[in-house]
Amino acid sequence: MPVHATKVSLALWSWFRREYGLNSLLSLVSSRTQTSSADAALPAASARQAQEQIDALLSAVSQIILGKEGAVRLAVACLLARGHLLFEDQPGVGKTILSQALAQALGLQFRRVQFTSDLLPADILGAAVYDRDSGSFIFHRGPVFSQVLLADEINRATPKTQSALLEAMEEGKVTADGSTHALPEPFFVIATQNPSSQTGTYMLPESQLDRFLMRLGLGPPDREAERALLQGIDRRDLLKTMPAALSTADLHALQSWTRAVHVSAPLLDYLQDLLAASRATGHGLSPRAGLALLAAARAWALIQGRAMVLPEDVQAVAVPVMGHRLDHAVDGQTGAETARMLIEETPIP
Repeated sequence: MPVHATKVSLALWSWFRREYGLNSLLSLVSSRTQTSSADAALPAASARQAQEQIDALLSAVSQIILGKEGAVRLAVACLLARGHLLFEDQPGVGKTILSQALAQALGLQFRRVQFTSDLLPADILGAAVYDRDSGSFIFHRGPVFSQVLLADEINRATPKTQSALLEAMEEGKVTADGSTHALPEPFFVIATQNPSSQTGTYMLPESQLDRFLMRLGLGPPDREAERALLQGIDRRDLLKTMPAALSTADLHALQSWTRAVHVSAPLLDYLQDLLAASRATGHGLSPRAGLALLAAARAWALIQGRAMVLPEDVQAVAVPVMGHRLDHAVDGQTGAETARMLIEETPIP
């Protein structure tokens, strides 16, 4: 085992023993899914039930998206945390198929908007149209009024159109002509973005990037998965016959349980140390980024069948949550590289 991995393991051991005691530590080692209800607000039985349901969801989606179990798991964590997801990658690696598979596996209403340079905000939100019979304007809802909205190639639209999603993503509502319209629950935006080096793209502003809980990349499949894709049934044909693995009510319950996952004071100390370390670089993480990191860590813990957050949960989601918020923090480094550096250099209390 590498020296740095040994140090992290010893730090995790010391942290958990100090926080929960030796008996709880031994119980965790014997069964990672067993958690005393005295240690967490979420009952252990609920955590185990959540893990079973999430495993069924992950299995269903992984039948469509081959060889990308890690990305699928992070996408589900983003959904459980009530966040929004940004995919940044080359065209044709399966971003759209993954979005459709997630919606169908949960029985959610899915809409897709292809962003182009001539797309207008009203094309997304909707518009008021004059009705002759009633003599008044009637609001016709746009595709944003769905449970899963795929904003495909979002950075091909102008900044004005990109910003049309801001209120919807943050508040769960749309304001048009002085009237406010609530969006369905749950409301999950999955946006895909082409690399900025490609022609015809507009960089997303920082305020828009901050609305996304995570940024992920899929990348090409490995050789085995690619061979299965080449020899197998078309993924779009499989989607047509894909049954729902969970109901909308199940998803609501999982999202509620995610918020109930226990977070200890030492864990909060560790998270705040990460935030403080990022700010030492000059352009650090905001309090909203800290809330996003905590929500994602709770979701990751629940996926693992635990009712409490450990430092390893924070580390598992740190790069997808922090990376796009730190792109300009350190000269010569990408946001993902900066996030990894913070994880390696910030000690576990």
